[in-house]
Amino acid sequence: MTPYYKGIKVNAFGIPVDDSKKKDRLKKKDRKRNYYLNSFISPFQNNSSKNLLLIYDIPESMKKERDWFRRQLVCFGFIMIQKSVWVGPSPLPKEFLEYLKMIKIGDNFKTFKLEKPYEIKK
Repeated sequence: MTPYYKGIKVNAFGIPVDDSKKKDRLKKKDRKRNYYLNSFISPFQNNSSKNLLLIYDIPESMKKERDWFRRQLVCFGFIMIQKSVWVGPSPLPKEFLEYLKMIKIGDNFKTFKLEKPYEIKK
């Protein structure tokens, strides 16, 4: 068994070993394609009323999309009440909702219109 240190093959003394014969950087057929998720500019103003309750449950297998979704909610001015319960301005942009369906998380959340705007307790 060859020892590794920080991902580099080393000998018994901890000195890096040149292993130029191995070509790790070649693209493999079964490797998952990396892609970047779109960013949306917030159509809401900073002081807009928070009258939309959003609850979601995105599975762990879609962690990248879930983290992107949280960052996008912050960009739109949403406030986290719990990890998967957010409140913010409404309505969500149509392009944003279409994009959520395209990346297959459009069915993993529900929105509810609040009767009175949410007020932040200080």
